[in-house]
Amino acid sequence: MTKGEVAMQPEARVRRMDAVAAHPLAELLQCPPATGSLLNGSAECIDFDAGEIVFRQDEQCRGLYLVVSGQFLRRAERLESRLILGPVRAGDLVDLATTLGDSHHTCTLVAQTPGSVLLLPMEALNEAFEKYPPLRMRLLEELAREVSRAYNACCSNRMGKTRRRSSSPPVA
Repeated sequence: MTKGEVAMQPEARVRRMDAVAAHPLAELLQCPPATGSLLNGSAECIDFDAGEIVFRQDEQCRGLYLVVSGQFLRRAERLESRLILGPVRAGDLVDLATTLGDSHHTCTLVAQTPGSVLLLPMEALNEAFEKYPPLRMRLLEELAREVSRAYNACCSNRMGKTRRRSSSPPVA
C-alpha cells in the first residue's frame, strides 16, 4: 500500500460515516400539513422514573418512540442470555425496525434516569403512511442508516481488538 492510499483510508471512512449519519427527525417526518396535523394530534409524551420499563421484548409495539429527555437502556434476552444493547439518549428513535416490521419489540427499554419519550401511536402512523407513502420510505431509509452505523461500529470495535492483539509484544 502506498503512502497516499494509507492517507485516504481515514477520509474514506469519514465519508462513509457521513453517508449513514442520522437525519434530523423534522426531516424524516416532513409531510403535508394534514398528515403532520394527524401525527401532532396523536403524539403522546410519557414520563418515566429511573428503573421503569417503557416496553418489554416481544410485546406488541404501540408506536414509534422518540426519547425526549433522560437516558434509557436497551436490553434483550437471546438464547437464555441477557444482552445489553446500549444506551438511548434524547433525540434517538427507539426500535424503528419494530415500528416498520412485525410490530413485536425486539428488546426491552428501561429508564436509567428520569426521562420522557414521545410516542407516535401505530394507528396514526399507519394512517399517515397511507395518506403520504414517502413518510414510510424516509423511515425505512433511516432504518438502513441505523443498521449501517451499527455494522460500522462493530467493524471498528473488531479492528481495534485485532490491532491491540497484534501490536502487543510476543510472549516469550
